[in-house]
Amino acid sequence: MILLCRVDHRLLHGQVAVSWVQGLSANCIFCVGDHVATDPVWKTTLKLGKPAGCKLVIKNMADAIEAINSGVTDKYRMLICVQTIAEAKELADHCPAITSINLGNTKASPSTREISRQIFLEPDEEEMLKELIARGIEVEIRPLADDPKVLAKDLL
Repeated sequence: MILLCRVDHRLLHGQVAVSWVQGLSANCIFCVGDHVATDPVWKTTLKLGKPAGCKLVIKNMADAIEAINSGVTDKYRMLICVQTIAEAKELADHCPAITSINLGNTKASPSTREISRQIFLEPDEEEMLKELIARGIEVEIRPLADDPKVLAKDLL
């Protein structure tokens, strides 16, 4: 069962390992991305940040889509973590089970617009989010599990 699909450029860190895993009683963190799946430093870092008693799975995008759609991940109470909005959109485009996306933390750059604390969007990312929202996918902003949910549609 997918409990949360979170966009956070840091992937797995204290907010995810403590607040989200505990707050949702998750037993699996699924880190998805072509870069992270092939980078030994990222993989080692993620393994070190994994909370005790919680499974960690790291897959590239194609394998993650296949795993989610096959039902093999259904037995877990799973948090999906991706680094970018484009990765979250790709998952949502190919996995009907993803009906909500959490924006946790995105990187600032000279071309981004800040829509909320810790959420900076490139113009193309704003368009991606608008498309997802128009399709009925909830896009919400919440750094921690106990924080109030803010709908991105109200800020775009």
